Amino acid sequence: MKHCFYNETVGFFYNNSRKELTTYWRTKDVLVVALGLTVSVIVLLTNLLVITAIIINRRFHYPIYYLLGNLAAADLFAGIAYMFLMFHTGPRTAELSLKTWFIRQSLLDTSLTASVVNLLAIAVERHQTVFTMQLHSKMSNQRVMILIFCIWVTALLLGLIPSYGWHCLCALEKCSSMAPLYSRSYLTFWAISNLVIFLIMVVVYTHIFIYVKRKMTRMSKHTSFHPRYKETMISLVKTVTIILSAFVICWTPGQVVLLLDGLGCKSCNVLAVEKYVLLLAEINSLINAIVYSYRDNEMRSTFRRILCFVCYRNSKYTPTVVKLNTADRRTLSQNGHFTVDSSI
Repeated sequence: MKHCFYNETVGFFYNNSRKELTTYWRTKDVLVVALGLTVSVIVLLTNLLVITAIIINRRFHYPIYYLLGNLAAADLFAGIAYMFLMFHTGPRTAELSLKTWFIRQSLLDTSLTASVVNLLAIAVERHQTVFTMQLHSKMSNQRVMILIFCIWVTALLLGLIPSYGWHCLCALEKCSSMAPLYSRSYLTFWAISNLVIFLIMVVVYTHIFIYVKRKMTRMSKHTSFHPRYKETMISLVKTVTIILSAFVICWTPGQVVLLLDGLGCKSCNVLAVEKYVLLLAEINSLINAIVYSYRDNEMRSTFRRILCFVCYRNSKYTPTVVKLNTADRRTLSQNGHFTVDSSI
């Protein structure tokens, strides 16, 4: 029968994994916490702004924007989880109970997984709309809600699995170096799962990129295409390039480090870069709000209305009239209903 160490302290497992556990605040710890809290606050504010904009503007009540809102919610949750980590790291780690430590890690795993899976859902949705020459998906609201529900169920399952058994409390030789209470096999599974999702996303967006480039080449040979349509296509290429670059830069290093730790690489100094790759992944939650939302003209306009609410309230400004005056610059669907000219 295996002997389990449920009554041991967090320090016991850190010593077992040879991970340093400080008892005082070092300059490095203070800088990491200060930077982490700053990023978390910005992530919270920007994604809260995105969610508010999608709720108050009826023109955002389409599947893609519901997914963007859910992405913002996942990133908002990631900001909260990272902030919780910053208040329970450094010398405070030694004071944590095993339950609190698992909560700290589960919050991070759940939020980051929800963000990644949501990014995949957006990639698939954009692929469908681009190749069917539609601005918005014909997916019903009910299906979107089911998809969002499935995203969170998947994230919760992956985030809570270690707390309910996939840990190393009963097998110390299998403990991770980066997460001393986690089993290395779980880290391997989690890293490979995310890397597979990354690969799928790269394939999807690369396919979109190639299609749009070919479409633009054919369009350049004809003069019958509306200039606004060509402008939208060019904007889409730029957006796709930014998405891929930011995603690869922010996420790949962390997943590679996790995989190396999970595989038990002895010569890899994963602990030296642990905090930095996690912060880099968190920064992607901020970049998501910028790339997916701030490049949309209608979204930016809504942001201004929210941030200058008092100014608009005290004036005779009427958003509807202004928007209708620029209707010619936007795209109308075949049934005559107004749709947003999105560059997402």
